[in-house]
Amino acid sequence: MEQKAIHALDEGRIMAEYGPMRLVISAWVGRLPQRNMCISAARKAFEYFEGVAAFKDKLARPLHANQECLQNPIAQAMVDSIREVGDSDLTPLAAVAGTLADAVADFLFDRGMTKVVVNNGGDIAVRLIGDEKVIAGIGNYACHGPVSNRIVLDSSISTWGIATSGLGGRSFTRGVATAVTVVARTASLADAAATAVANASFIEDANVIQRPAQEIDPNSDIADVPVTVRVGPLSEKKKELAVSRALKRARSLADRKVILGAVVEVQGRFAADAFARARLANTGPGIVKTQIHSSEDEEGGTNNGSEKICHSPGGNSF
Repeated sequence: MEQKAIHALDEGRIMAEYGPMRLVISAWVGRLPQRNMCISAARKAFEYFEGVAAFKDKLARPLHANQECLQNPIAQAMVDSIREVGDSDLTPLAAVAGTLADAVADFLFDRGMTKVVVNNGGDIAVRLIGDEKVIAGIGNYACHGPVSNRIVLDSSISTWGIATSGLGGRSFTRGVATAVTVVARTASLADAAATAVANASFIEDANVIQRPAQEIDPNSDIADVPVTVRVGPLSEKKKELAVSRALKRARSLADRKVILGAVVEVQGRFAADAFARARLANTGPGIVKTQIHSSEDEEGGTNNGSEKICHSPGGNSF
């Protein structure tokens, strides 16, 4: 049996660890952090994880093999998100981290929290009401230096999800993108879509090395699928092509209302779609680090909801 652990962090935040799952949970009512509610949510997260784990074998199957309705709402939400994205080579495990983050965030939001941020290894569920907002810094996996690009998430939409996929993360990618960050109305959809958009960045090049996933991880849910294991320096033309392919996939998902927007980086070449550009606050070159903090931080007031973390992608949490 994997050990469960709940850690108290600063500013009312809680970290919940159980096997491969590591959640950082933050919740407020107005300006007041709600540590006790976060502890309750951490315990609920353990229940959610165990419930989903019972369906692990079914969730590791390709979409065409998941036609039955699963008797667990979180597991079924994973299937539904993959179906919405529509990539045949994705299994529902591609959405596990974001879907668990959503479930925990909804647990808190349904209990009167006015702002909730649940981070599951970089797949983030945000819930907002009233005049609340958060600033989400987006980035690759270098995880050093100042935040240079940030997206404003406000209560014009009450439920948000943000997820990143690409090279250097916990999950496999078929593409060459350094990082793809997707914003959607749920973390479940963002998680699945980020994987799909990052996969779409693949380009043929002698410096791109791929191997079947099972050669790297014999237990992979995408055993025969070629995944990227190394990307050497790419020409500017190849970078541009990779970015273009990823953005084309993102736009197709946005046109179908699956996601809201996306940001793509390939070896320093950065691009965002119209939605992301409209909400992007650029303070310098490149995309470096993830930071989520409250509006009060930006205005120089009380730091009542600050969360600073590396934005690595959520993995298949089993």
